[in-house]
Amino acid sequence: DTNDTRESAAIYVCRDLLRERAKLHIYDPRVSHAQILLDLQNAMLDANGQLSALDKRLIEQNVTIASDSYQAAEDAHAIALLTEWDEFKTLDFKRIYDTMPQPAFVFDGRNVLDRQALGKLGFEVHAIGKC
Repeated sequence: DTNDTRESAAIYVCRDLLRERAKLHIYDPRVSHAQILLDLQNAMLDANGQLSALDKRLIEQNVTIASDSYQAAEDAHAIALLTEWDEFKTLDFKRIYDTMPQPAFVFDGRNVLDRQALGKLGFEVHAIGKC
């Protein structure tokens, strides 16, 4: 229950996905739009503390900050749950599934979602650290 993003693994996952040219729709209920972008920029700095033109362009063109989970998931191929906010446990995943192209993937990086229930809806679920 904090908006402290220091050393958050989510930042580095997003950085790596951006460098693979993924398009990200990010939602965090407690972290501001400006802080999310600042954290991404800081994670992409080179050894000299500079943000390359390419990395700046990747952030500008491939990052959208969503106003809620449903907006973030719409038309997404995959959802990566990287924070533990309680609201993520109570989302209407049927509603989310219906807005995604199939196959639809969920990567649960916090192991807080009901894998079996998501599987029954049609999601391909990968819980990090679980078989």
